[in-house]
Amino acid sequence: MRLEMLLTTLAALLATALNPPPSPARTPPPTPVATTWPVAARTSERPAVVRAWDPPSTAYGAGHRGVDLSAPPGSPVRAVAPGRVSFAGRVAGRGVVSVELDGSGDPPLRTTYEPVRATLKKGARVTAGEQVGILEGPTGHCPEASEVCLHWGLRRAGTYLDPLTLLPPWLLRDGPSRLLPLTGPPAP
Repeated sequence: MRLEMLLTTLAALLATALNPPPSPARTPPPTPVATTWPVAARTSERPAVVRAWDPPSTAYGAGHRGVDLSAPPGSPVRAVAPGRVSFAGRVAGRGVVSVELDGSGDPPLRTTYEPVRATLKKGARVTAGEQVGILEGPTGHCPEASEVCLHWGLRRAGTYLDPLTLLPPWLLRDGPSRLLPLTGPPAP
């Protein structure tokens, strides 16, 4: 009887080793889809990141579920990628615009922008770079109380993600790309 149990257990272990159970579903990382920053004095400018993404260690823990970008009040806020406005209204006294991004999987990615006075209504289609609102005045969310910043967030269903992962590497650089000559390193 013991030998039979041992053989059954070994057979089960061998079957599991040869055919492991599927791994639990994971949220795939976002694919860079953005072609522009959501705020900038000029469309070619990179705004300063005044507070970075800092994911909480637990669902309700402390953290920063987006990035804060410095911009003057009244700045146009633009969709970073094409999609559909899924929310445009006020939450806890702040204007919020949320855009569900086209072609971003199931469930889709959603970007959020606040504090923003919406210039579009829920359901509106947007293109990358299209204005979705206007940056409102200081709310106390930025590191300096007198500073104005856009809080830019990204979610897939209930999972918060770093919105900077939407941007291609060339948009994250601090300066223009430079090509080196093919003949060798540049002269000092």
